[in-house]
Amino acid sequence: MRNYTITLFLFIVALLFSGCSSKLRNPAWVINEVMVLNESSYVDDYGQRNGWIEIYNNTAKTQDLGGRYLTNDRNNPKKYPIPRGDVLTRIPPHQHALFWADDNPFNGTFHVSFKLDPTKENYIALYDNDGKTLLDEIVIPAGILADQTYGYPQDGVKYDEEGNSFATHLERVTPSSNNAILEENPKIVTLRKDDPWGGVMTLTSMFVVFTALLILYLIFNYTGILAQRMSQRKVAKSGSLSAVRSYTHLSGEVLAAISAAIHELKEDQHDIESTILTIQYVKRNYSPWSSKLQTLRHLPK
Repeated sequence: MRNYTITLFLFIVALLFSGCSSKLRNPAWVINEVMVLNESSYVDDYGQRNGWIEIYNNTAKTQDLGGRYLTNDRNNPKKYPIPRGDVLTRIPPHQHALFWADDNPFNGTFHVSFKLDPTKENYIALYDNDGKTLLDEIVIPAGILADQTYGYPQDGVKYDEEGNSFATHLERVTPSSNNAILEENPKIVTLRKDDPWGGVMTLTSMFVVFTALLILYLIFNYTGILAQRMSQRKVAKSGSLSAVRSYTHLSGEVLAAISAAIHELKEDQHDIESTILTIQYVKRNYSPWSSKLQTLRHLPK
């Protein structure tokens, strides 16, 4: 009996201390990242750019968003009822769902019935199926820049140990993806610190490109000269007129005149004969063309 009393006392004390704890717990559903003004960022399945709301399943089990409510009005928690029965509303553990704030719910399950206004403060809340139980809420400050998001640097982690909110303007836009990158290339991080404006990278890239172009020009130019010289040597060995052309700076008209002169000289040499022709005349009183001896009146002997 004494042991039972002591155990009950310790349990009550532990319960009281846990009830007095001021530490806030991260909810099962977290409105993880919000873009209010979308000018050049992510597009929806219709090719349109609108603001969007990312909701994160902050548990180790699959949860269904179907039947719950999204709203941007504190006085109207049931402003957009998320349709039931859509398999895409079943969100796996530690995964995301993206809702488009385009005021066009007829475009599908993930298109809500309201828009976000970048000129004023935007309140966004997620309510349970009863439309009364608040699951999560976030307030995006007014004046947020275009293509910038507001949310939590680490998925699903809303509060620190003292209960302060981590909500802030995020450095990266990561719809349907982790807000925090666990590992980064150290070279990229160092380059980002040493060259925040990208000037060194730009100059280095231009130097590499122009150096490569200069090297290619020299290679092709030298290759062309070498090929031309080899061709001239080959023609010179053949002893043709092309060899003369390849080694002279005379104009085409002069070369044509020289060629014509050489051709004419060769033709004149062909007309000079070294033999002597002798003609002997035969004296007859009759014409051999009319001689009867040339006929075939007699059989040849």
